[in-house]
Amino acid sequence: MNAPAVSFSESLDLGRIADFPILSNPIRGKRLVYLDNGATTQKPQSVIDSDSSFYLNSNANIHRGVHWLSQHATDLYEQGRDLVRRLLNAADSNEIVFTRGTTEAINLVAYSWGRARLRAGDHVVVSALEHHSNIVPWQLVCEQTGAELKVIPINDAGELDMAAYRQLLGPQVRMVAVTHISNALGTVNPVAEITRLAHEAGALVLVDGAQAVAHQVVDVQQIGCDFYAFSGHKLYGPTGIGALYGRHELLQSMPPWQGGGDMIRTVSFERSTYADVPQRFEAGTPNIAGTIGLGAAIQYVLDIGLDTIAAHEHALLDYGTAALQGVPGLKIIGNAADKAGILSFVIEGIHPHDLGTILDMDGVAIRAGHHCAMPVMTRFGIPGTARASLALYNTRDDIDALVRSIGAAQKMFGVER
Repeated sequence: MNAPAVSFSESLDLGRIADFPILSNPIRGKRLVYLDNGATTQKPQSVIDSDSSFYLNSNANIHRGVHWLSQHATDLYEQGRDLVRRLLNAADSNEIVFTRGTTEAINLVAYSWGRARLRAGDHVVVSALEHHSNIVPWQLVCEQTGAELKVIPINDAGELDMAAYRQLLGPQVRMVAVTHISNALGTVNPVAEITRLAHEAGALVLVDGAQAVAHQVVDVQQIGCDFYAFSGHKLYGPTGIGALYGRHELLQSMPPWQGGGDMIRTVSFERSTYADVPQRFEAGTPNIAGTIGLGAAIQYVLDIGLDTIAAHEHALLDYGTAALQGVPGLKIIGNAADKAGILSFVIEGIHPHDLGTILDMDGVAIRAGHHCAMPVMTRFGIPGTARASLALYNTRDDIDALVRSIGAAQKMFGVER
């Protein structure tokens, strides 16, 4: 089955596909159609080269050495921090803390801020759209402090019930932790409005930006949030590296959550004093090469332009939505009015895991399961979905291949109409 003809933006130079070496590697003898970008993105040659270049030319530990290599490595590492500042439009590089990824960044806030500030009777508000990484840390801290977790419900389209959110807000709410873009449904939440309402109620706001930073312009000053977390590997960067933005005065008021080298000012057996932010939260030798690689990935998307990437992906989302809606027995889960490049769906008569396995035989890589968002699946009464998630290197040909492979799976299961 061929996808229907719809308007498509050619604003992105599709020659960029050649920047990603893995995309030229066949899978099971077929062209790789990589549609699992919500889980992790592929890496451009510039990011791959940055890793090799560091170990070939610049390898040393940072911050503490007086020799040239250490100072050079420190400069490269701190350049990565400034690139994160640029990406998020943070006011100062000292508001950027490097972490292993979104999960660690949220845990940092939950444990450093939450354990010190939350008390019995306080409320933490999350949404029904959250990834487990923005649920479980808050549950653990609530159990330790006596605070309560409250949940913003969603409607049948997968959008937040903002009226219910307003009712949840009150003097007991200390933190609102919400995703910018749902990894399971693609819903784009109105994070600036969410933040404004939370601040009016006296609460802080953490935004999980894991699915946002690679797909649209993010401006933390415009959003107004207090914390913003993301992972490098979803932004065409290395695994094991991410960042937390936090307003400087908040970070400065928070105690360390890990102890070790480079996060201290003085140490004695009687007591220790701690470094200023961001070093206070970066104990031990960090992922230096990963940080430099993250900087290379950020430079890559900034050179293309996030507005250009967003336009390309939105046009491709429209094309893919129209194509999948034409598949008999297929139902898209999540139809928010404001949606990013995620197509989550179920097919009558085929379990998502079976579909993912069959598509893989055609070289089509999708995700199948609950996507670490089990409450979302519970809300829709399903065990999981098949999820095709888009990136700047995807094309209409990829969508066409997805639709053809779905048709072949339906024929195999005898459920085509």
